[in-house]
Amino acid sequence: MPTMKSGPVWEGKTVYKATITVRLKESVLDPQGSAVQGSLHSLGYEEVRQVRIGKTMEVWLETADFQEASDRVDAMCRKLLANPVIEDYEFRLEKGA
Repeated sequence: MPTMKSGPVWEGKTVYKATITVRLKESVLDPQGSAVQGSLHSLGYEEVRQVRIGKTMEVWLETADFQEASDRVDAMCRKLLANPVIEDYEFRLEKGA
């Protein structure tokens, strides 16, 4: 885990690690994925049928409970981390990570 900036620690709070994956929606063309697929084919990996490119983010947050952490991460994704018009997202939370 990266070094966290020190700040106030409230009694009863728990640190959660959110691993967030953002990908283009299936209905959106992925030119970057197509380029990677073409490169893999040129290297002899003809069995590759599709490549979709995405991004993964790790966010550590301190909240009162799992539900609050989940709600906050979902809001982060909707408001900033993913573009809901062209991207889908999913996340996994781990306690005390």
